[in-house]
Amino acid sequence: MEFVERRSGISLWRQIADQIRIAISNGEFDQKSRLPGELALAKRFDVNRHTVRSAIASLEQEGVLRVEQGRGTFIQLQQRLRYPIGRRTRFSEGLAGQTRARKGFLKEHSTDVASTKIARSLSLEPGAKVVRLETVSTADGLPVSRSTSWFPAERFAQMAARYEELGSVTAIFKTYGIMDYVRVSTRISALHAAPSILTDMHLSPGAIVLRTEAINADTKGKPIEYSKTHFAADRVELDIDHSLSADAMA
Repeated sequence: MEFVERRSGISLWRQIADQIRIAISNGEFDQKSRLPGELALAKRFDVNRHTVRSAIASLEQEGVLRVEQGRGTFIQLQQRLRYPIGRRTRFSEGLAGQTRARKGFLKEHSTDVASTKIARSLSLEPGAKVVRLETVSTADGLPVSRSTSWFPAERFAQMAARYEELGSVTAIFKTYGIMDYVRVSTRISALHAAPSILTDMHLSPGAIVLRTEAINADTKGKPIEYSKTHFAADRVELDIDHSLSADAMA
């Protein structure tokens, strides 16, 4: 019997959904990819059937499971997209050959005073202005990442307007004469998606996302972008280029 933590502050059904995800990742279920019945799962987690049903419903909504009336609950065997992270990380190029159509959508934008962390990441003076973009990137119509990116406003004042037109940061950089740029650092973590991420990426409560915090710089070493990007863990796997130095992956 597996137990869930009843005093953790996390809903029981969400904990069960997480454990089912882990079991699926570990290949625990049979070759037919069929989940045990609700009674068996309720006994396994020492909860009632309603709690199990809520967990299954959330995973079905997310596309992890498929419920067939009269037959049972089946795992949706979906191949994850491989997203490489290296010295030259590009969304469209990274998914090329795996998807037919890749597109970025601008959700909102603003020009703000940089926080201490953002100013430091972009090598800006305290109080400097930055352009903030909130974007969603899709592959074949399915949201695979949700990003918040900051750019030095003095250099990229028209960033938002150009993103609405081009839908690609790489393409926009070229309009500013930046034909190439490199990844300076990437920090990766896993966490439960916040409500806004769930909505924008069509995920159910309890979904796990992989978050990258990254800094890109032009070929002269001047930072041009600081970003936080959330990837749906069930849709994307991050492939790290091991030729990167330890400092670049700090």
